[in-house]
Amino acid sequence: MAMTYYKNKKAGDKALEIITSIVRALFLLGMAYVLLYPVLFLLSNAFRDPIDRLDPTVIWIPKTFTLNNFFLSDQILGFIPSIMKTLSMLIPSVIIQVFICLMVAYGFARFNFKFKELLFSCLLFTIIVPVQTMIIPLYVNFRFFDFFGIGKILAIFNGGEAVTVKLLNTNWPFYLMSLTGTGIRSGLYIFMVRQFFKSMPVELEESAFVDGCGPFKTFMKIMLPNVGSIVIVITLFSIVWHWNDFYLSVMFYIEEYPLSVSVTMLQERLTLLSQNMSAEDMALAESSLLEAACFVVIAPVLLLYIFAQRYFTESITRTGIVG
Repeated sequence: MAMTYYKNKKAGDKALEIITSIVRALFLLGMAYVLLYPVLFLLSNAFRDPIDRLDPTVIWIPKTFTLNNFFLSDQILGFIPSIMKTLSMLIPSVIIQVFICLMVAYGFARFNFKFKELLFSCLLFTIIVPVQTMIIPLYVNFRFFDFFGIGKILAIFNGGEAVTVKLLNTNWPFYLMSLTGTGIRSGLYIFMVRQFFKSMPVELEESAFVDGCGPFKTFMKIMLPNVGSIVIVITLFSIVWHWNDFYLSVMFYIEEYPLSVSVTMLQERLTLLSQNMSAEDMALAESSLLEAACFVVIAPVLLLYIFAQRYFTESITRTGIVG
């Protein structure tokens, strides 16, 4: 009987394992469908001729494969100038933001100073509060930028008005926000890197101090080479959020918009160029061109994630858990 009980228990455990595997597989397939469906739908329609939209037999694979949607949307929007504008804003902002966030996070993780807890609470506050609540002071600040109060001080001595500069319609608002640690999602990056630094052994720094390294040299020579994965992660996050940014870009730029803003102007420009088209043809053309333009926007981000996904996994296991 003991042998029979053992065999039945083993068979039951095996059946439970099979059922668990099936349920897990169905759950993952369902989640994959929910996440991938919009991308696959966009991909299918971006390469589809507008005529295929009227064919009920065409569901996923187009009968007429075409690249005209991309060429026409490029003629209307001008992808190259928009991409260059985005890169001119993105590259310096990301470099500055990553370095500043690393330094601030290292300070919060390793040093004790006055009002440390209060300042860190303010940092968490910047993660919670949406940028919409701060957009008016940001806009006014960059419309009448006084060099962090220096312009007002000069006005006291020369008896005139405050010296201000208009920074709107330039990349400087993004550069300055990154430099002061208030760039797009900077609070989140600082929090992530702080958790990463707190998980590292203190003996590394103690050894560096014994060898005569100061705090900054220890940070540059010892700490940074050991946090390569989190540096890559926050760099990728920064690239994605600057690439996709719409709200700040539409507020700070008056003309020559980045790609994320230019795509939203497709309908307006297409209406001006195609006034003689019927409403049905207009709707078909607009949908096809818009999906092609959206695919151009998301394609670099998708490729970036495909090649860097292992760094995301590693960062998740080491940030937000320790400390």
